[in-house]
Amino acid sequence: MMLKMLLFACLYSGWAKCQEGQHMTPDEKTVIRDQIIEMFDHAYGSYMKYAYPADELMPLSCKGRVRGQEPSRGDIDESLGKFSLTLIDTLDTLVVLNKLDEFEDAVKKAVSDVRLDNDVVVSVFETNIRVLGGLLGAHVMADLFRQRGERMQWYKDELLHMAKDLGHRLLPAFNTTSGLPYPKVNLRYGVLNPLARTGTETDTCTACAGTMILEFAALSRLSGESVFEEHARKALDVLWNRRQKESDLVGTVINIHNGEWIRRDSGVGAGIDSYYEYLMKAYILLGDNVFLERFNIHYSAIMKYISQPPLLLSVHMHNPTVSVRSWMDSLLAFFPGLQVLRGDLKPAIETHEMLYQVTKQHKFLPEAFTSEFRVHWGQHLLRPEFAESTYYLYKATGDPYYLRVGQSIVEKLNVYARVPCGFAAVQDVRTGTHEDRMDSFFLAEMFKYLYLLFSEKSQLSINIDDYIFTTEAHLLPVSLSIKQPPCQDNITSVESSQEEDLFTHTCPSTDTLFPNNPSFAKSIRDGYKYLTGVGRAFQPLPVREIELPLHDNGMESVEFLKSMGISLMPINDASSKGHKGVYQIKLVAEVSQTTEEEEVVPLIVQLISPPFLGRTVLTAGPAKFGLDLTKQEHGMKGSLVKAMPYKACGPLENAMDIKGHIALALRGDCMFAAKARQLQDAGAVGVIFIDHREGSNSDDSPLFQMVGDGVSTADVTIPLVFLFSREGQVLLDALDEHHNVDVLLLPKERQLGKDKPEKPTEMNIEIRLTEDGQLDEAFQHTLELVLEKTAEAVKEALEKNSQEEQHPPPHKHSTKAEDFGSGSESLNQSSDSNNDAGSEP
Repeated sequence: MMLKMLLFACLYSGWAKCQEGQHMTPDEKTVIRDQIIEMFDHAYGSYMKYAYPADELMPLSCKGRVRGQEPSRGDIDESLGKFSLTLIDTLDTLVVLNKLDEFEDAVKKAVSDVRLDNDVVVSVFETNIRVLGGLLGAHVMADLFRQRGERMQWYKDELLHMAKDLGHRLLPAFNTTSGLPYPKVNLRYGVLNPLARTGTETDTCTACAGTMILEFAALSRLSGESVFEEHARKALDVLWNRRQKESDLVGTVINIHNGEWIRRDSGVGAGIDSYYEYLMKAYILLGDNVFLERFNIHYSAIMKYISQPPLLLSVHMHNPTVSVRSWMDSLLAFFPGLQVLRGDLKPAIETHEMLYQVTKQHKFLPEAFTSEFRVHWGQHLLRPEFAESTYYLYKATGDPYYLRVGQSIVEKLNVYARVPCGFAAVQDVRTGTHEDRMDSFFLAEMFKYLYLLFSEKSQLSINIDDYIFTTEAHLLPVSLSIKQPPCQDNITSVESSQEEDLFTHTCPSTDTLFPNNPSFAKSIRDGYKYLTGVGRAFQPLPVREIELPLHDNGMESVEFLKSMGISLMPINDASSKGHKGVYQIKLVAEVSQTTEEEEVVPLIVQLISPPFLGRTVLTAGPAKFGLDLTKQEHGMKGSLVKAMPYKACGPLENAMDIKGHIALALRGDCMFAAKARQLQDAGAVGVIFIDHREGSNSDDSPLFQMVGDGVSTADVTIPLVFLFSREGQVLLDALDEHHNVDVLLLPKERQLGKDKPEKPTEMNIEIRLTEDGQLDEAFQHTLELVLEKTAEAVKEALEKNSQEEQHPPPHKHSTKAEDFGSGSESLNQSSDSNNDAGSEP
């Protein structure tokens, strides 16, 4: 049976490898394309059936997610504005998938049902790319069909009017001294209005401020109102001028009032990603050289400092030669696609292959993974960036390998994410558990890229080459650069270019990149096929020879290496090679494979005040910085106070209340380290962070260690622990009900009141058998065994005892008290009234 299984595994592995390099027939592509259509129908149909007009579908609950009606998820909910988000985000996807009747019907629903005048605080970034971009992309499509005379003759630019209305509702966010926008805005009251419930934020991410130009410029050129493009350009100018002039890199978080960098780590993933993307695409859409010049300068810096093929590791913008972390986030998966747009195919192929190997190992890209390709954060939100880069690489190379990669994405979505009411995010790729969310970008982006990957141009209802994709994959026409005039009041001066290369001012060309050499991409990929170890045949580690400078006796260096766990053995035929004290030696110790997951020492939050009295114990995760609770004998005790604002990213309203207490803070909006510093400065003696993901719990999610923000965290000296949402809710409920709640933070192994295993007590017991009433009163006792006379066995025992008294054995019998149990017919424990208190029992 084992032989059959091994044979099957080998055959399957060989088939998979064969499939990856195999040409895909038109019939095969048709089958997969039809499968993608069916998957889209399942996802979109579930939203319309169970969720519309809500913003998003909850695929496990089979209902809509309405903000305010479901438990808050923190900043994640700031994408939801009660404007039927998923419908708006999906409109132009219907066109790409040739569902034109459904598109027309959806546009009518959007025009008649969607309202933007809502008293709700939303993310400026998310609302721009999802809703404003969705309205603009759908308007462009509707206008195209109207001009063709095929359909939608009733359409009177309603979507463009809605887009302009939304644009004006976002404009108040730009009312800052620097020109960088606030991260949030109230759709009805703006930012500074007393009713807005926002406007206190002091910083924003680079991508949040730098990902406005495509949508705002398109809105200006379609509506004739230049104010939108002016503000977007000014924000880009600020980011460009605040770059680190020596490295040409930007940080991740910036102060919106003074332009100072709050977080100085620089990468191409979360927090920065689409800033670089929009510089390149703004040049393509608007034809303004300034954006290309800036992109090229940034790109040179990225390839010099951040790119370590196939890895993309964040560095410090002021000291870019040192990586600030050893993990990458899944959002950087877009970058190979951006490199394709520039024409830099080799690093794009390398990084994409690395990402593909990670998906082979973990089924999906984890939200974050280490440079050794282990899971750092196991969540997968059905993000489309990997599919996006796969599409771009196939279009650039024509290599059928990328069709097979796309096929694997389709299959894994169906096997691991599909549920009866749509597709559900994966809470942890290691366990496969689902999360009750299907973000709108899944319909807006994933199905576009997958469908286009398996489609020919002739099979589409539009010429896809006439459009540029926004970061949310909405379609904007490249003709905007010539059909509508640019913003005349704000033309930024062109920067002096750095050293140019083949693709500095030209678009990529397949003829140039692959002249009669279709195997070019394969030759690059082959070096990374077994990057994660998946699919590699087992090979014993080779014996390696090294040279070490040794003293004459050869002991000092050998002992030093031995102290590190490495054993060395001289080779019999070693020679000095003419250098005294240099010997050839063989490394005989093989380094064992590390376990996939870093060990996390579990902590607990134990409620010790009445009425809990230590009986309520919550499992918590540790931090890699702050006070180490495993080295504190008695843990940390304190009373709970909820931070205000709850996320503790800005100035604290209740700093006086927090002083001397353990603070509760919600995860999100800023780094753990930033929250910790803010609360520590207010006088908190400890911090309990609570997960913002609704329903998360320690039973379904593995514990992880909170990490810092890429800079030194030595200044954080208070203990920090992390609770998942369900455990955190226990604390919040206790605080609401009892107001004064004391807790103890300590390692799980030192839980207060936990019984410690005791060794069984051993004692010598002397047993004398005698008739009832004939006990020698001089013999004091505390334990009396009363046996019924009726048993024949008792009589035999008494007779035997009488014989032994005449011939006593050389030693007394010894037994354990634990051997006496409930099996005795009668066991009476009494206290002898004549027994002196000082006597030994």
